[in-house]
Amino acid sequence: MKVSIEISYYPLLEDYKPTIKKFIAALEANPAITVKPNSMSTHIFGEFDQTMSTVTQCIKDAFEVPSSIFVLKVMNLDRNK
Repeated sequence: MKVSIEISYYPLLEDYKPTIKKFIAALEANPAITVKPNSMSTHIFGEFDQTMSTVTQCIKDAFEVPSSIFVLKVMNLDRNK
């Protein structure tokens, strides 16, 4: 099953941009998923199991930063068109 995920990441840091860029780079390290960042969120597309496991691991790693907030929308359809 294909999924589309929209993620907004809010690290509550004064210098937040490097942390967000590191998170996006970690997602992009998996060639089995498609990652499309924009100014407000990041869109991820792929097969359910592969996509969800990658997102879960990247969020877990990002939680090393104190006060990290994620907002996700998960859709069971391929919006990468």
